[in-house]
Amino acid sequence: MRFVGIKLCVILLLATIPALAAPSMPDIVYPRPESASDNRTRYPEMLLRLALSKSCPACKARPSATLMMQHRSLAELENGNGGITLAWSMTSNDRENHLLPVRIPIDRGLIGWRIPLVMPTIEEKLAGVRTAADLHAFTFGQGEDWPDYAILRSNRYLVYGTAQYETLFDMLAAGRFDLFPRSPIEIGAEARDHAASGMIIDSHIAIHYPAAFYFFVNKNNTALAAIVRRGLEISLADGSFERLFQRTFGEEIRALHFENRVIIELNNPLVPPGLEHALSAPWQQSLH
Repeated sequence: MRFVGIKLCVILLLATIPALAAPSMPDIVYPRPESASDNRTRYPEMLLRLALSKSCPACKARPSATLMMQHRSLAELENGNGGITLAWSMTSNDRENHLLPVRIPIDRGLIGWRIPLVMPTIEEKLAGVRTAADLHAFTFGQGEDWPDYAILRSNRYLVYGTAQYETLFDMLAAGRFDLFPRSPIEIGAEARDHAASGMIIDSHIAIHYPAAFYFFVNKNNTALAAIVRRGLEISLADGSFERLFQRTFGEEIRALHFENRVIIELNNPLVPPGLEHALSAPWQQSLH
């Protein structure tokens, strides 16, 4: 009886300290933007926190301690050495071979729709563009480690690349290339941030190729991928994903007037398996 009593006391004692037995979830670390003026992380950060609030309220997400370019952040994520644990990027065959994607397009497929940032003299020339062949008269600028760089080159366009995001705006303003294609969810803020240089949003064309932005984690981090996927699924089902997207981008997308633009369709040789299915989801954004 004495042994039974001691055993019962131990059980009761352990029951009072469950927090000590439960492992804590490590912080989710995502890349700090490439420059202090880079606003592209604002929406993915908000969507990540929304998803975590649905599936893992105890999870905490924070940016990395240092600024880093896309190539470096994805390399660190692949290495899995305790630095970056989650990133967002346009998907490609190569990226899905090295990382684990959460195949829900956080951009609603709009990263594959591109409108050029241009200088005013170039916009005048774009008024006559009707086909993909017509665009061969122009030069393009893109980040050299972005999938778009390879996509444009595969369509036989002359593309100038650089590793520095902000440098692309300087190159455009200096006439180093003609067109800097940007997505509808990026171009508004970028045009405002660089208006002093004279660059504007072209009003004549839009370029399109199948593409999507995904959250990515390390190949071995299936637990985090499941948490993020579940949070996104819940936010899609309860409408909070849609409300966040429209609150952030709805007005700017409508202001681009896609219905008045010539749409130039390009091939994307980097399309990974499953992209077509992901882009066919009923919640995909309509531009018209």
